[in-house]
Amino acid sequence: MAVSYRELGLVNTKEMFAKAMAGKYAVPAYNFNNLEQLQAIITACVQTKSPVILQVSKGARDYANATMLRYMAMGAVAYAKELGCEIPIALHLDHGDTFETCKSCVDFGFSSVMIDGSHHSFEDNVALTKKVVEYARQFDVTVEGELGVLAGIEDEVSAEHSTYTNPDQVVEFVERTGVDSLAISIGTSHGAYKFKVKPGESVPPLRFDILEECERRIPGFPIVLHGASSVLPAYVEMINQYGGKMDNAVGIPEEQLRKAAASAVCKINIDSDGRLAFTAKIREFMAQNPSKFDPREYLKPARAELVKMYAAKNENVLGSAGRA
Repeated sequence: MAVSYRELGLVNTKEMFAKAMAGKYAVPAYNFNNLEQLQAIITACVQTKSPVILQVSKGARDYANATMLRYMAMGAVAYAKELGCEIPIALHLDHGDTFETCKSCVDFGFSSVMIDGSHHSFEDNVALTKKVVEYARQFDVTVEGELGVLAGIEDEVSAEHSTYTNPDQVVEFVERTGVDSLAISIGTSHGAYKFKVKPGESVPPLRFDILEECERRIPGFPIVLHGASSVLPAYVEMINQYGGKMDNAVGIPEEQLRKAAASAVCKINIDSDGRLAFTAKIREFMAQNPSKFDPREYLKPARAELVKMYAAKNENVLGSAGRA
Protein backbone atom coordinates (compact mmCIF):
# COMPACT_ATOMS: atom_id res chain seq x y z
CA MET A 1 0.00 0.00 0.00
CA ALA A 2 1.33 3.43 -0.95
CA VAL A 3 2.47 5.78 1.79
CA SER A 4 2.11 9.53 1.37
CA TYR A 5 5.18 11.63 2.04
CA ARG A 6 2.96 13.95 4.05
CA GLU A 7 2.50 11.18 6.61
CA LEU A 8 6.27 11.28 7.09
CA GLY A 9 6.30 15.07 7.57
CA LEU A 10 8.05 15.74 4.26
CA VAL A 11 7.32 18.38 1.62
CA ASN A 12 7.71 18.32 -2.16
CA THR A 13 9.98 20.78 -3.93
CA LYS A 14 7.43 23.21 -5.43
CA GLU A 15 7.46 25.84 -2.69
CA MET A 16 11.18 25.29 -2.04
CA PHE A 17 12.02 26.10 -5.64
CA ALA A 18 9.63 29.06 -5.89
CA LYS A 19 11.29 30.65 -2.85
CA ALA A 20 14.78 29.84 -4.15
CA MET A 21 14.02 31.44 -7.51
CA ALA A 22 12.69 34.57 -5.84
CA GLY A 23 15.53 34.73 -3.33
CA LYS A 24 18.35 33.97 -5.80
CA TYR A 25 19.79 31.01 -3.92
CA ALA A 26 19.94 27.24 -4.42
CA VAL A 27 18.46 24.57 -2.17
CA PRO A 28 21.11 22.03 -1.11
CA ALA A 29 20.52 18.48 -2.31
CA TYR A 30 22.77 16.24 -0.24
CA ASN A 31 23.10 12.51 -0.83
CA PHE A 32 23.16 10.13 2.11
CA ASN A 33 23.63 6.38 2.57
CA ASN A 34 23.73 5.92 6.33
CA LEU A 35 22.65 7.29 9.70
CA GLU A 36 25.71 9.46 10.36
CA GLN A 37 25.45 11.24 7.02
CA LEU A 38 21.76 11.88 7.60
CA GLN A 39 22.37 13.20 11.13
CA ALA A 40 25.06 15.55 9.79
CA ILE A 41 22.87 16.91 7.00
CA ILE A 42 19.95 17.63 9.33
CA THR A 43 22.18 19.12 12.04
CA ALA A 44 23.95 21.45 9.59
CA CYS A 45 20.71 22.57 7.95
CA VAL A 46 19.03 23.23 11.30
CA GLN A 47 22.07 25.17 12.51
CA THR A 48 22.06 27.32 9.37
CA LYS A 49 18.22 27.39 9.09
CA SER A 50 18.33 26.03 5.54
CA PRO A 51 15.75 24.00 3.62
CA VAL A 52 17.18 20.70 2.41
CA ILE A 53 16.60 17.94 -0.12
CA LEU A 54 17.70 14.54 1.14
CA GLN A 55 18.89 12.63 -1.91
CA VAL A 56 18.94 8.87 -2.28
CA SER A 57 20.42 7.17 -5.33
CA LYS A 58 19.22 3.80 -6.54
CA GLY A 59 22.41 2.29 -5.14
CA ALA A 60 21.90 3.95 -1.76
CA ARG A 61 18.34 2.66 -1.65
CA ASP A 62 19.58 -0.88 -2.25
CA TYR A 63 22.26 -0.39 0.41
CA ALA A 64 20.06 1.08 3.14
CA ASN A 65 16.79 -0.78 2.32
CA ALA A 66 13.66 0.98 1.08
CA THR A 67 11.64 0.43 4.27
CA MET A 68 14.50 1.60 6.50
CA LEU A 69 14.86 4.75 4.40
CA ARG A 70 11.21 5.62 4.88
CA TYR A 71 11.57 5.60 8.65
CA MET A 72 14.96 7.33 8.52
CA ALA A 73 13.31 10.19 6.63
CA MET A 74 10.49 10.36 9.16
CA GLY A 75 13.10 10.32 11.92
CA ALA A 76 15.00 13.14 10.22
CA VAL A 77 11.91 15.36 10.33
CA ALA A 78 11.45 14.63 14.05
CA TYR A 79 15.18 15.14 14.69
CA ALA A 80 15.10 18.60 13.09
CA LYS A 81 12.24 19.61 15.39
CA GLU A 82 14.13 18.20 18.38
CA LEU A 83 17.13 20.34 17.40
CA GLY A 84 14.87 23.38 17.51
CA CYS A 85 13.95 24.30 13.94
CA GLU A 86 11.22 22.91 11.70
CA ILE A 87 13.00 23.19 8.35
CA PRO A 88 11.42 22.10 5.03
CA ILE A 89 12.72 18.62 4.16
CA ALA A 90 12.16 16.77 0.87
CA LEU A 91 13.12 13.15 0.15
CA HIS A 92 14.28 12.81 -3.45
CA LEU A 93 15.27 9.92 -5.70
CA ASP A 94 18.50 10.83 -7.47
CA HIS A 95 18.97 9.45 -10.98
CA GLY A 96 16.05 7.05 -11.17
CA ASP A 97 16.64 5.11 -14.37
CA THR A 98 13.32 3.32 -14.87
CA PHE A 99 9.63 4.01 -14.42
CA GLU A 100 9.44 1.10 -11.97
CA THR A 101 12.11 2.59 -9.69
CA CYS A 102 10.38 5.97 -9.66
CA LYS A 103 6.98 4.40 -9.00
CA SER A 104 8.39 2.37 -6.10
CA CYS A 105 9.86 5.52 -4.53
CA VAL A 106 6.58 7.41 -4.88
CA ASP A 107 4.78 4.49 -3.25
CA PHE A 108 7.33 4.36 -0.42
CA GLY A 109 6.89 8.00 0.61
CA PHE A 110 9.40 9.96 -1.47
CA SER A 111 8.19 13.52 -2.06
CA SER A 112 10.23 14.03 -5.22
CA VAL A 113 11.78 11.78 -7.87
CA MET A 114 14.20 12.20 -10.72
CA ILE A 115 13.83 10.22 -13.89
CA ASP A 116 17.05 10.33 -15.85
CA GLY A 117 16.31 9.54 -19.47
CA SER A 118 19.23 11.60 -20.74
CA HIS A 119 21.00 8.59 -22.22
CA HIS A 120 18.00 7.83 -24.43
CA SER A 121 17.00 9.58 -27.62
CA PHE A 122 15.09 12.83 -27.17
CA GLU A 123 11.76 11.18 -28.02
CA ASP A 124 12.36 8.22 -25.69
CA ASN A 125 13.45 10.59 -22.92
CA VAL A 126 10.23 12.59 -23.38
CA ALA A 127 8.06 9.45 -23.32
CA LEU A 128 9.72 7.98 -20.21
CA THR A 129 9.72 11.27 -18.32
CA LYS A 130 6.08 11.95 -19.17
CA LYS A 131 5.08 8.50 -17.92
CA VAL A 132 6.77 9.16 -14.57
CA VAL A 133 5.18 12.62 -14.30
CA GLU A 134 1.70 11.23 -14.96
CA TYR A 135 2.10 8.67 -12.16
CA ALA A 136 3.74 11.01 -9.65
CA ARG A 137 1.20 13.77 -10.27
CA GLN A 138 -1.55 11.62 -8.75
CA PHE A 139 0.26 11.86 -5.40
CA ASP A 140 1.50 15.46 -5.71
CA VAL A 141 5.08 14.21 -5.95
CA THR A 142 7.40 16.51 -7.90
CA VAL A 143 9.49 15.21 -10.81
CA GLU A 144 12.91 16.25 -12.10
CA GLY A 145 13.95 15.41 -15.65
CA GLU A 146 17.30 15.72 -17.40
CA LEU A 147 18.48 16.97 -20.78
CA GLY A 148 22.14 16.54 -21.66
CA VAL A 149 24.61 13.97 -20.30
CA LEU A 150 27.12 14.56 -17.51
CA ALA A 151 30.47 12.81 -17.68
CA GLY A 152 31.93 10.95 -14.73
CA ILE A 153 31.04 8.05 -12.45
CA GLU A 154 28.97 8.08 -9.27
CA ASP A 155 27.10 5.04 -7.96
CA GLU A 156 25.43 3.44 -10.98
CA VAL A 157 25.52 6.63 -13.07
CA SER A 158 28.33 6.47 -15.60
CA ALA A 159 29.21 8.35 -18.79
CA GLU A 160 32.58 8.66 -20.49
CA HIS A 161 31.75 11.85 -22.35
CA SER A 162 29.47 14.77 -21.56
CA THR A 163 26.90 16.21 -23.90
CA TYR A 164 25.92 19.80 -23.22
CA THR A 165 22.22 20.55 -22.98
CA ASN A 166 20.80 21.94 -26.23
CA PRO A 167 18.78 25.06 -25.33
CA ASP A 168 16.70 24.56 -28.48
CA GLN A 169 15.15 21.46 -26.87
CA VAL A 170 14.28 22.71 -23.39
CA VAL A 171 10.92 24.34 -24.15
CA GLU A 172 9.59 21.31 -26.01
CA PHE A 173 10.88 18.93 -23.33
CA VAL A 174 9.32 20.86 -20.45
CA GLU A 175 6.01 21.37 -22.23
CA ARG A 176 5.63 17.78 -23.44
CA THR A 177 6.69 16.08 -20.21
CA GLY A 178 5.19 18.36 -17.57
CA VAL A 179 8.29 18.09 -15.34
CA ASP A 180 8.65 20.36 -12.31
CA SER A 181 12.41 20.96 -12.69
CA LEU A 182 15.12 20.30 -15.25
CA ALA A 183 18.68 19.10 -14.74
CA ILE A 184 20.99 20.47 -17.42
CA SER A 185 24.57 19.78 -18.47
CA ILE A 186 26.83 22.86 -18.53
CA GLY A 187 30.15 21.29 -17.60
CA THR A 188 29.65 19.78 -14.16
CA SER A 189 30.55 16.11 -13.77
CA HIS A 190 29.87 13.17 -11.46
CA GLY A 191 32.42 11.80 -9.01
CA ALA A 192 35.69 13.05 -7.53
CA TYR A 193 37.64 12.97 -10.81
CA LYS A 194 35.61 15.48 -12.77
CA PHE A 195 38.28 16.78 -15.13
CA LYS A 196 41.57 15.60 -16.60
CA VAL A 197 43.77 18.56 -15.75
CA LYS A 198 47.54 18.63 -15.47
CA PRO A 199 49.30 20.25 -12.47
CA GLY A 200 48.96 24.01 -12.72
CA GLU A 201 46.06 23.87 -15.18
CA SER A 202 42.71 25.42 -14.32
CA VAL A 203 39.41 23.59 -14.34
CA PRO A 204 37.39 24.49 -17.47
CA PRO A 205 34.73 27.07 -16.59
CA LEU A 206 31.07 26.15 -16.56
CA ARG A 207 29.11 27.03 -19.69
CA PHE A 208 27.12 29.91 -18.26
CA ASP A 209 26.13 30.87 -21.82
CA ILE A 210 24.11 27.64 -22.03
CA LEU A 211 22.59 28.23 -18.59
CA GLU A 212 21.61 31.79 -19.53
CA GLU A 213 20.08 30.66 -22.81
CA CYS A 214 18.05 27.94 -21.06
CA GLU A 215 16.91 30.52 -18.53
CA ARG A 216 15.86 32.82 -21.36
CA ARG A 217 13.89 30.03 -23.10
CA ILE A 218 12.09 28.85 -19.92
CA PRO A 219 12.00 31.93 -17.67
CA GLY A 220 11.11 31.23 -14.06
CA PHE A 221 11.51 27.46 -14.46
CA PRO A 222 13.60 25.60 -11.85
CA ILE A 223 16.96 24.42 -13.16
CA VAL A 224 19.15 21.83 -11.41
CA LEU A 225 22.91 21.26 -11.40
CA HIS A 226 24.22 17.73 -10.84
CA GLY A 227 27.83 16.76 -10.19
CA ALA A 228 28.53 19.99 -8.29
CA SER A 229 30.97 18.86 -5.62
CA SER A 230 34.07 21.03 -5.35
CA VAL A 231 36.28 18.07 -4.34
CA LEU A 232 37.80 20.18 -1.58
CA PRO A 233 41.61 19.85 -1.68
CA ALA A 234 41.97 19.69 2.13
CA TYR A 235 40.06 16.40 2.22
CA VAL A 236 41.89 14.91 -0.75
CA GLU A 237 45.21 15.82 0.91
CA MET A 238 44.08 14.28 4.21
CA ILE A 239 43.03 11.05 2.51
CA ASN A 240 46.39 10.84 0.74
CA GLN A 241 48.29 11.75 3.91
CA TYR A 242 46.74 8.84 5.80
CA GLY A 243 47.22 6.05 3.31
CA GLY A 244 44.81 6.91 0.50
CA LYS A 245 45.63 7.35 -3.16
CA MET A 246 43.60 10.01 -4.93
CA ASP A 247 45.63 11.56 -7.71
CA ASN A 248 44.26 14.43 -9.81
CA ALA A 249 40.92 14.59 -8.01
CA VAL A 250 39.40 17.98 -8.87
CA GLY A 251 35.93 19.51 -8.77
CA ILE A 252 33.85 22.60 -9.50
CA PRO A 253 35.24 25.87 -8.05
CA GLU A 254 32.92 27.21 -5.37
CA GLU A 255 32.80 30.70 -6.87
CA GLN A 256 31.28 29.24 -10.06
CA LEU A 257 28.62 27.48 -7.98
CA ARG A 258 27.85 30.74 -6.16
CA LYS A 259 27.28 32.40 -9.53
CA ALA A 260 24.99 29.56 -10.65
CA ALA A 261 23.02 29.66 -7.39
CA ALA A 262 22.23 33.34 -7.96
CA SER A 263 20.65 32.55 -11.35
CA ALA A 264 17.87 30.15 -12.34
CA VAL A 265 19.66 27.24 -10.65
CA CYS A 266 17.61 26.52 -7.55
CA LYS A 267 18.89 23.02 -6.66
CA ILE A 268 22.54 22.00 -6.49
CA ASN A 269 23.49 18.35 -5.94
CA ILE A 270 26.46 17.53 -3.72
CA ASP A 271 27.55 13.95 -3.01
CA SER A 272 31.29 13.43 -3.50
CA ASP A 273 32.28 16.21 -1.09
CA GLY A 274 30.37 14.43 1.66
CA ARG A 275 32.07 11.14 0.89
CA LEU A 276 35.51 12.77 0.87
CA ALA A 277 35.04 14.61 4.18
CA PHE A 278 33.69 11.48 5.86
CA THR A 279 36.47 9.22 4.58
CA ALA A 280 39.22 11.75 5.32
CA LYS A 281 38.31 12.01 9.00
CA ILE A 282 37.93 8.25 9.38
CA ARG A 283 41.36 7.69 7.82
CA GLU A 284 42.87 10.34 10.08
CA PHE A 285 41.33 8.84 13.22
CA MET A 286 42.34 5.27 12.37
CA ALA A 287 45.91 6.29 11.57
CA GLN A 288 46.23 8.26 14.81
CA ASN A 289 44.42 5.68 16.96
CA PRO A 290 45.47 2.26 15.62
CA SER A 291 44.21 0.39 18.69
CA LYS A 292 40.64 1.71 18.43
CA PHE A 293 37.90 -0.48 17.00
CA ASP A 294 34.59 1.02 18.22
CA PRO A 295 32.80 2.44 15.14
CA ARG A 296 31.25 5.17 17.27
CA GLU A 297 34.70 6.55 18.04
CA TYR A 298 35.75 7.02 14.42
CA LEU A 299 32.32 7.87 13.03
CA LYS A 300 31.77 10.68 15.52
CA PRO A 301 34.57 12.97 14.21
CA ALA A 302 33.59 12.08 10.64
CA ARG A 303 30.03 13.16 11.36
CA ALA A 304 31.21 16.38 13.02
CA GLU A 305 33.33 17.23 9.96
CA LEU A 306 30.34 16.68 7.70
CA VAL A 307 28.26 19.09 9.78
CA LYS A 308 30.97 21.73 9.42
CA MET A 309 31.28 21.21 5.66
CA TYR A 310 27.53 21.22 4.94
CA ALA A 311 27.02 24.36 7.03
CA ALA A 312 29.78 26.11 5.08
CA LYS A 313 28.14 25.06 1.79
CA ASN A 314 24.80 26.51 2.89
CA GLU A 315 26.31 29.77 4.09
CA ASN A 316 29.06 30.45 1.55
CA VAL A 317 28.18 28.60 -1.66
CA LEU A 318 24.45 27.99 -2.04
CA GLY A 319 23.10 31.00 -0.16
CA SER A 320 20.41 28.86 1.49
CA ALA A 321 21.30 29.71 5.10
CA GLY A 322 18.51 31.58 6.87
CA ARG A 323 15.96 30.62 4.20
CA ALA A 324 14.05 27.90 6.05
